[in-house]
Amino acid sequence: MLYDLTPPISDALGVWPGDTPPSREVLADMARGANITLSTLRATVHLGAHADAPSHYGRDAPAIDARPTDLYLGRCDLMRVAVERGRRVLPEHLPRAIGEPRLLVCTGTFPDPGHWNDDFAALSPELVAFAHDHGVRLIGIDTPSVDLFAAKELLAHRQFLKYDMAILEGLALSHVPEGVYELIALPLPLVGFDASPVRAVLRTIA
Repeated sequence: MLYDLTPPISDALGVWPGDTPPSREVLADMARGANITLSTLRATVHLGAHADAPSHYGRDAPAIDARPTDLYLGRCDLMRVAVERGRRVLPEHLPRAIGEPRLLVCTGTFPDPGHWNDDFAALSPELVAFAHDHGVRLIGIDTPSVDLFAAKELLAHRQFLKYDMAILEGLALSHVPEGVYELIALPLPLVGFDASPVRAVLRTIA
C-alpha cells in the first residue's frame, strides 16, 4: 500500500511569504487548435513537499544535485508528537525509541497546505543531534521548515549541516498511521539549486 505525502501543486498552495508561488503558463493548447498542449511552470524550488540542499543554509555547501539519492529512499519511522504551535520538538516528545535511519515527524501544526499559518512547530537542535546519535540520516516534517517561522539563526538547519543529514519539509502526514515504512522521496538533480520538490510516498513493509 502507498501513502502519498505530497500536497497538490496549484496556485492555491501556500509558500513562504515572499517566495514564488506556482503558476502555469500555457504555451500551446489543443483546446485552442494546437497539435499539442505545452506548459511552463514557474515556482520556488521550496514547493510543497521538498528536499532542502545544504547550500540553502550553508555557504559553499553541496547543492541538491550533489546529494546521494539513497538518503531519500529506504526504511523510515513516522512518529506523531504532541507539541504546541510555535514550539520546537524535543527528544522527549518522541513517542518511542528511534530504530530506523529516517525519521518523519508529524506535528499537526500546519494542517492545510493551502492556508499559510506562521505558528507551526519546528525541530529543536537537540532533537537533530539526538537523532544523529541514533543513526538517523534524514528527518522529514509536516511544516514548511525545520526551524520556526521567525527564527533567524536557523539552529536546527545548522545541526543538519553539522551532521550532514538530509531534510524533507512540507510533507502531508496527517492521514498516515504511525509506524515503519519505506520512504521514496527523490529530489530532482537540479544543478546548483538549493532545494527540489519531491513526490514523497510511503510504502508499507510486509
